[in-house]
Amino acid sequence: MLEILYHDEHLIAINKPSGLLVHKSYYAGEADEYAVEKLTNQINQKVHLVHRLDRKTSGVLLFTLDKESLKLMSDQFMNREVDKKYIAIVRGWAKEEEVIDYDLVNENEVKQNAITYYRRLQTSEIDLPFLKHQTSRYSLVEAIPETGRFHQLRKHFKHILHPILGCRKHGCNKQNKLWLQTFGINKMTLHAHQLSFNHPVTHERITLNATIDEEFKRVGDILNFDLSSYA
Repeated sequence: MLEILYHDEHLIAINKPSGLLVHKSYYAGEADEYAVEKLTNQINQKVHLVHRLDRKTSGVLLFTLDKESLKLMSDQFMNREVDKKYIAIVRGWAKEEEVIDYDLVNENEVKQNAITYYRRLQTSEIDLPFLKHQTSRYSLVEAIPETGRFHQLRKHFKHILHPILGCRKHGCNKQNKLWLQTFGINKMTLHAHQLSFNHPVTHERITLNATIDEEFKRVGDILNFDLSSYA
């Protein structure tokens, strides 16, 4: 059963688990189940996807239950009236805060402007030798994408040399292998923890929060991060 965060006659939101594909996609590959179909079957009602999360990204995922609400919500996303907040664990000690303004090329080879603001929440250094270093350093960050480009956060953190832990395509595979061999963990530590928007009918400001899963908590415990605000 999918965890439902919000449900009324116009909208429904879930806490998407890591590993669940949102919908069928040429770029994402095949899967046994998809969030759209799984939620449709769970509530016995057709749902309309408003936005997307990567397969390995967990967190708030919003749908509408009618096409008029879909258009209104899509307009909010397009006009950047929706606030999205993610948490991530990245390699190294990132800056206290930074705006990453770095163009990205999408799946159709089109260059697009992309902007991400992040702030560092906590740092950790553990006794885990890596290459020439006797220890390994990590940061817990909150990231706010001002644009919504394909794999934006994963690409942006790679660009500033602080790749997201557990990310394969845009991460550090040597670090990922080290975590898999040492701790048995290959979790991508990227979670969409908050989504704020105006209700398409009542116009009330809605803020939805999604808790992290047990695997994310386990990574946090190893790094002595306080994740109680997201649990």
